Amino acid sequence: MTKWWMIRAGDHNELIPVWKDKFIASIGWPKLGNPKQYKTKDEMIAKASAVFAESKPNSRSSWVSQVWRFSREIKKGDRVITYHREKREYMVGTVLEPHFYDEAVGDQAYPNNIKVEWEEVTVERDLLSQAAKNSLGSVLTVFRVDEWGNEIENLIEHPFSDPKPTDEVEEDEIIEDLVGKATVMIQDKVDKLDPWEMQELVGGLLRAMEYNVQVSPKGPDGGVDVLAYKDAFGFEKPIIKVQVKHRKSSAGAPEIQQLLGANPIDANSLFVSTGGFTSHAEAVAKHNSVRLVDLEELVDLVMKWYENMPTDVRALLPLKKMYVPE
Repeated sequence: MTKWWMIRAGDHNELIPVWKDKFIASIGWPKLGNPKQYKTKDEMIAKASAVFAESKPNSRSSWVSQVWRFSREIKKGDRVITYHREKREYMVGTVLEPHFYDEAVGDQAYPNNIKVEWEEVTVERDLLSQAAKNSLGSVLTVFRVDEWGNEIENLIEHPFSDPKPTDEVEEDEIIEDLVGKATVMIQDKVDKLDPWEMQELVGGLLRAMEYNVQVSPKGPDGGVDVLAYKDAFGFEKPIIKVQVKHRKSSAGAPEIQQLLGANPIDANSLFVSTGGFTSHAEAVAKHNSVRLVDLEELVDLVMKWYENMPTDVRALLPLKKMYVPE
């Protein structure tokens, strides 16, 4: 089976004229040097850790994987595509010669090269299926796109085909999948906070809801981790007392009873447990009007109120806004 590769033409498509003129495709990371000098990927990772020390480990690992893939896995006869953003079309080519390292062939910032015979016919993005568009939209520099090879080949042979109608159901499913994956990733990030950071997160959430908040310092808390008031002095009701349990095991009924018995006795009770609750705990909470919040609901609330949370609390959980079609 023919392998298909997507290769990004620089950060802003600036490499496309060079690629067409020199019959190449190229990627960067020159600080790593010639990737063929490394016998194993671990050796390249060690080098990346030294020359990209200021970058996140996950970013370094991703960069190494892409350079390794480009230099080791792309072979003569493989098919290559790249996206021309301004024209909204894909250039398609065939690999004539696998990886070679040369700073003088094209742009010196992109010294990792392959020889490519670029075709005159391009593929309009609007003619692709919605699934293909979304798959080809990955931000990685080098990745496999074998599953869309037949569709692209068909459009090269029939460049004046009518665009495929947008499948709204498929688009909705893709958006739902994106949102779902993002939510799970945030849950994982929250789950990695330590118990004291979790208290600060819950306190920041209540501040975003315009409560005045006191977070208990480290040490014995008497069953209450956070107190929230509507007024600065704590006289005006509702007063909310909060217990935060950040662990894998479920919170039990005795812990609910402990929160109910803690001062102030007449305050509303909120229990946050990232490990969930036992059925007995849920029954006791329902009988005593204790509000229970598990990890999933906590993350939903954080996402809803995130922009109103204090800067120092958001720093515990850095998030980036993402827009998707309605």
